[in-house]
Amino acid sequence: MHEFLLLLPFVLTLLFSLASVPLLVWMERRIAGLIQNRPGPNRCNIAGIRLGGIIQSIADVMKLLFKQELLPHHIANRFYYLAAPSVAFVASFLTFMVIPYADDFAFGGYDYVMQALPVDLGALWFLAFAGLSVYGIIIGGWASHNKYAIIGSMRASAQVIGYEVAMGLSLVSILITYGTIHLNGIVVWQSQTLLGFLPAWGILVQPLAAVIFIVTAFAETNRAPFDAAEGESEIVAGYHTEYGAMKFGLYFVAEYVAMAASGALIVTLFFGGYQLPWLGTEALIAHFDIIIWVLMVVTPLFSYRFIGWIRRNNMYRPERVRESRIYIRAIVTLTLLFEAFLLYGAVMGVEGSGVRSGVLLLQFAIFAVKLFMFHFFYIWVRWTVPRFRYDQTQKLGWNILLPLAIANIVVTAIIVAGV
Repeated sequence: MHEFLLLLPFVLTLLFSLASVPLLVWMERRIAGLIQNRPGPNRCNIAGIRLGGIIQSIADVMKLLFKQELLPHHIANRFYYLAAPSVAFVASFLTFMVIPYADDFAFGGYDYVMQALPVDLGALWFLAFAGLSVYGIIIGGWASHNKYAIIGSMRASAQVIGYEVAMGLSLVSILITYGTIHLNGIVVWQSQTLLGFLPAWGILVQPLAAVIFIVTAFAETNRAPFDAAEGESEIVAGYHTEYGAMKFGLYFVAEYVAMAASGALIVTLFFGGYQLPWLGTEALIAHFDIIIWVLMVVTPLFSYRFIGWIRRNNMYRPERVRESRIYIRAIVTLTLLFEAFLLYGAVMGVEGSGVRSGVLLLQFAIFAVKLFMFHFFYIWVRWTVPRFRYDQTQKLGWNILLPLAIANIVVTAIIVAGV
């Protein structure tokens, strides 16, 4: 059990970053289809089972894994060309390592920190490695020795100058308010209330810093509307024009891992992390019996809505497989088992380590729900807002976001010093 709890944060990091990439690709396509009034992926299947389109994402992963690797003869430097995708991927993955998924957990005489890498650098760790990911783009574009790729890497260089300073300064006012750079300490701070009834989430305490950080986080991930570095309608594919198979796959995965890491940090800094409004860890422990009864009511309602969504969106129905019936039976079975488990806990009572374990699982679920809600927001913006030119990104960063960030630091320092 001791070894399992030590490895649990690292396992969750893999689940929320790498393992979630096929699911994020599915979300991207489904939400894009919703916005553009079309079905999205709904044909690719294994023996008639489509999993709502997720099989298409799995097929794409398999295609990239087994596709033939080609090395263009005109590249500028073989080592940098091969290393660039790994730099982008590793830098994006490492930004995820300091995110707290739940409060510190005491069990069997040990205190477990629910972070894959429990360092005290906190938000500064994110800034350090998120800033390194752009080097993978710049090096890849230069080493490809392709005009479109070089233009893409130059755009990335120009863009990072525009947003990086504003992002760093927006964090300064946040850290002044929280009084710590430790991410778990920041989440614990947000379990307080403002004016006696508002949750002390960063989005309410530092709304201007939240807006600046969220905008610059979009630019950090090189996603629309800040995807000028790849701009497929202008420069083919930009910095990764000469990449294929898994070298391109690493760039592709790095983008989604960076999106997940940015979303996780935004949830941690501004939306209470793993906390519910007005319910910190101690409150969850104290009222865990009530939470069990609430879950018993909410779970069947959620299952009913989910089953309705399956019935409405199962547009492609092969005759040989009753796919909707399989899903509905599985959901009903899992719901009944979970309800029986909750009923047993409510009747027999849960105490001691059982309560803390239940709160730990609940906080994991809360963090996951918030994170995937922010993934939806990321995808929504991508398929709604048109692309900025890189000079517009610089003007946005230097003429608007930077002065606002500096003014916010001054006002925050005055208020904190006065209080």
